[in-house]
Amino acid sequence: MTELVRGEAVSVEDERHGWLKIRTGYDYGGWVQAQDVAGGGDPLAEARGYLATPYLWGGMTERGIDCSGLVHMAYRRAGRLIPRDADQQEEAGEAVEEPDLRPGDLVTYGDEAGATHVAFWLGGGRILHSTQRDGVNGVVEEDEPAELLATRRRLVRFDSLLRMQTELTASGENRL
Repeated sequence: MTELVRGEAVSVEDERHGWLKIRTGYDYGGWVQAQDVAGGGDPLAEARGYLATPYLWGGMTERGIDCSGLVHMAYRRAGRLIPRDADQQEEAGEAVEEPDLRPGDLVTYGDEAGATHVAFWLGGGRILHSTQRDGVNGVVEEDEPAELLATRRRLVRFDSLLRMQTELTASGENRL
């Protein structure tokens, strides 16, 4: 890699002596100084920007978005790359115990075969997610529905440096 543009989401694969080994969303790799990388924004705040967006299976835009697309795009807009699908997000995140849940953590739902739905935890029994069911079509904040609670699988967080994705700081473009 020869250049990293400000705001480009990258994954951090390794850290050594003040340097980060990164990979872009286009699969270009390289090393940057850790001081040139910022943690990015708040994925939960980014997800709230999609409130009232209609549900669309496979969607990832304001014209239509599904549950895992919402999580993926919220993190991407916050400058972090995480997997696209609910089962992949469940696998990539770090497990969290229920007493340790905090706003912005993820809750996955499904059955023994795998995760089929994902939502942001808001606290107080509330979630933010994209859903389509009787009377609801799109991104909503709501009390965790009983039918979802019954299928809860895992509680996950994307926090550690090597799992967390990041973006170049406001210092502008850096050449590697």
